[in-house]
Amino acid sequence: MSNISIIIPTLNEASCLERTLRHLTIVVPPVREVLVIDGGSSDETVTIAQKAGVSVIAAKKRGRAAQMNQGAEIATGEILCFLHADTLVPDDLVTVINETLVDETVAAGGFISLMTGDQTTRWGVSLHNFVKSYYAPLLFRPHLFFQGLRLLFGDQVMFARRAHFWECGGFDSNLPIMEEADLCLKLVQQGKIRLVNRIVQSSDRRVAHWGFLKATAIYLSIGFLWGLGVSPQYLKQFYEDVR
Repeated sequence: MSNISIIIPTLNEASCLERTLRHLTIVVPPVREVLVIDGGSSDETVTIAQKAGVSVIAAKKRGRAAQMNQGAEIATGEILCFLHADTLVPDDLVTVINETLVDETVAAGGFISLMTGDQTTRWGVSLHNFVKSYYAPLLFRPHLFFQGLRLLFGDQVMFARRAHFWECGGFDSNLPIMEEADLCLKLVQQGKIRLVNRIVQSSDRRVAHWGFLKATAIYLSIGFLWGLGVSPQYLKQFYEDVR
């Protein structure tokens, strides 16, 4: 059994959760456990997770950051891996994570997210999101960039050692968005943030809903305004939930 706990925050994710959980069953070596922290879904999310045989826990507080913190409290693995319900991981996930964290100077890591849909791959948005992990910290926190800061976002399957995660206080449960990037700012005090040169596949549902130009404008605007210090609570109004 590996030392990696997978934590999945959910809210009405029936359309994609089954496929995500199915991909986790072919990970070799297998993960230690999969914890689904549900924020009160009104669809078949909980039933799908239960049928898949993973642990399902009702969230004490709704919100991705709070749900992931709750999962981290329950998890028994030495390494915490935070996975969105619409993201597919490679079958050697455990090996990649362990090989990344064997370097003691690395505090956390994440993957390159390739945004895909039923009939398309969003190459432009995916490329921008990849580059953003580098240019955002270089622009807004250059001193931390040279210490190893890379900004990771939700669809990049962020992972960290349990000890480092709690030493910096975990996710800020008051943040409605940008909680992973905020965590990176805290974790870089523990060590470098590594962007692994491997991909995970994430749903393009927001881009499909918004359109390429609107999606790019929203991602850019939120990133720049957050970097300039605008609160995520304010920015959340521009980032609607899409299921």
